[in-house]
Amino acid sequence: MKCVVWDLDGTLWDGVAVESETDVLPAFRPWALRTIDRLAERGVLSSIASRTAPSVLEALRADAEVAERFVAPQVGWQDKSESLRLIAEELGIGADALLLVDDSPYERAEVGTMLPGVAAIAPEQVPDLLDGLGSGPLTADARERVRRYRTEAVRKDAGRQFAGTREEFLRSCAMRLSVGTASDDDLPRAVELATRTHRLNSSGLPLDADRVRKLTADGGYTLLVARLEDRFGEYGLIGAALVEHTADAWWVRLLALSCRVAGRGVSLGFLRWLMDRAAESGAAEFRVDSRPTSANVELRLLFRQAGLRVTDDARAEGGPVTLGRSLEEPLPEHPSWLDITGR
Repeated sequence: MKCVVWDLDGTLWDGVAVESETDVLPAFRPWALRTIDRLAERGVLSSIASRTAPSVLEALRADAEVAERFVAPQVGWQDKSESLRLIAEELGIGADALLLVDDSPYERAEVGTMLPGVAAIAPEQVPDLLDGLGSGPLTADARERVRRYRTEAVRKDAGRQFAGTREEFLRSCAMRLSVGTASDDDLPRAVELATRTHRLNSSGLPLDADRVRKLTADGGYTLLVARLEDRFGEYGLIGAALVEHTADAWWVRLLALSCRVAGRGVSLGFLRWLMDRAAESGAAEFRVDSRPTSANVELRLLFRQAGLRVTDDARAEGGPVTLGRSLEEPLPEHPSWLDITGR
C-alpha cells in the first residue's frame, strides 16, 4: 500500500457537501485527519476520490492546511474506479498499491469489480488499517515521501506547460544522478526500494540489511545506490543495485529504482554507469538477473535495448532468468540530458 484514497461525503466528513446551504465545507472528522497525518509519517500518501461537484475540490484547495495533505485528488462525476485509475497514473504507481476508504458499499463493490487488485474498506475498518502499519523504523525517504510527491506534481505541471520537445524539457530540468557505494545509513532505504518497487525491479530479490552486510563484507558483492536531483528539488535515494563480482563478470543480482523516475532516462543512465564501471574493472561480461512480471515490462524492454540477452545458463531452478552481454561491444548511449557522477 502506497496511497490511501479517501471518499469525502460520509467518510472524511458527515453529510453531503453539495447539499449544504452555504459555501462552507463540512468539518473534517478529527480522527480522519489524525489518520492521514499518521499515514504520512509512515510514508503512505493520501488522495481523494469523490463523486461530487468539481467545485468541492476548489473549496478544498482554498484551505492550504487541508489541501497539503492530499496528492492527485480526483473530484467529479466519473466512476470511482476511473478516479482511482487516474490517481495511480498521476502518481506513477500500480493501481494495486492503492487502498480505498469509502462509506458506500456500492462504490467499494464497483472498485472491486473494475479494479480487482485494489482493496476497499469502510471507514470503521480504518483502525485495523493503522494497526497493520506496524511500528518499525522509518527511513528518511519515507518521511519525505509526501513532500516529494507534491514536488513531482509541480514538475509534471511544468512539463505539461513546456512548449518544446520532451527531450528539451528533460534537459531543462538539469537532472543530476549521483552513484556510489552504499553506506550503512543507506541500507534501510535500499531494502525499502527492493521491497516496495515492482515497476522498475529486475528480480524481486528479497533483501534485508543484515544479509547485505554479510554479502558485502568480503568484497564479493557491492551494493551501489543512486540519488537524483533537479532544478525542482531532490528525489532522494532512488536506485539500488546489488552486484556480485565474479572472475570475469559483473552480475547484477538486483536492480531496483523508484517508479518516480520512470520515463526520464534515469534507469538507462544507472544501467550504463554500472556497465562503464564493470568495463573499467576489467570485467568482460555484464549480467543481470531478471524475473519477468506483469509490472516490470518497462525495465525488461530497457534490458533488451541495452543488448542484454538470455544466457545459456539462463535459469536456476525456481529462480530468475539471467541476461548477459559482452562489455567489449559498443554500449548504449548515455541519456544526453542526464549528468551522472560517481562517488
